[in-house]
Amino acid sequence: MSRPQLYGLGITRWEIRGQVRAHRWQLVGDQSVCLHNSEMSDAGHQWAAVFQGGPRACLDGASALIAGGLERFDVDRHRVSVPRGARVRRSGMYDIRQTRRWTAEDLAPSGIPRTRPAVAAVRAALWAVSDRQAVYALTLVVQQGLTTAELLGAQALRIKRDRRRRLVHDTVLDLLDGARSLGELDVVRELRNRGLPPPTRQVLRRDKANRYYLDLYWEDFALVVEVDGIHHTWATNVIGDALRQNSLVIANDRVLRLPLLGLRLQPDAFFEQIEEALVAGGWQRAA
Repeated sequence: MSRPQLYGLGITRWEIRGQVRAHRWQLVGDQSVCLHNSEMSDAGHQWAAVFQGGPRACLDGASALIAGGLERFDVDRHRVSVPRGARVRRSGMYDIRQTRRWTAEDLAPSGIPRTRPAVAAVRAALWAVSDRQAVYALTLVVQQGLTTAELLGAQALRIKRDRRRRLVHDTVLDLLDGARSLGELDVVRELRNRGLPPPTRQVLRRDKANRYYLDLYWEDFALVVEVDGIHHTWATNVIGDALRQNSLVIANDRVLRLPLLGLRLQPDAFFEQIEEALVAGGWQRAA
């Protein structure tokens, strides 16, 4: 509980001090009191972080996402945002900062004060420690259903200046699957830059059940490269993708998968694999 909440219940600061000295309660920063003496839960730390920030404080970025139900994502310190000009009570336990991006319209309608998932996800990407973590945060919130790619796109358009602005826009485009054709163009352009042979694009193939298109195909070298948007990782598409890939392997083609997120973050590793596969299929680089 916050100190003002306890004072409102008629508990004095001297009574709080006595309970703390008796090791029944413990202080959390200078604004919160934990009413037991065991380890605090993450939810307790979330509330303590907000109390430490003041009356208009809210969890923000990854901390807001975790409070809203995001799984498989951790933070070292909870991030709290307060408006520009607000008093900032410094704390070694929590990351409390003023931000020009703070608006009341961005807050979730209920629960612990926090920014809405789409807002929090974009900010988590901007504040991430690496590009990889930024992409992971944006991808995870859509996969876990906390928000949609469309809402992320609306928030991404609010970014005016930031070093990750392009990365956020590209990742959201991938999540919308609007970058599929652009991704193929990027791959073909990069193949040319690296001196690799050009593939045939959108080749029609048929198996016993369906017909489908191959993204990139080198018939002479029996190599297929599938450029995957984020939708390929969803359960509704995994089975179809596996059946298509198995059909190609049965027909003696080799299949490499190139996720668009991988193209953004580790292009060299994937293009090295493509070159290795072409060489294994009989291609030789000109002397």
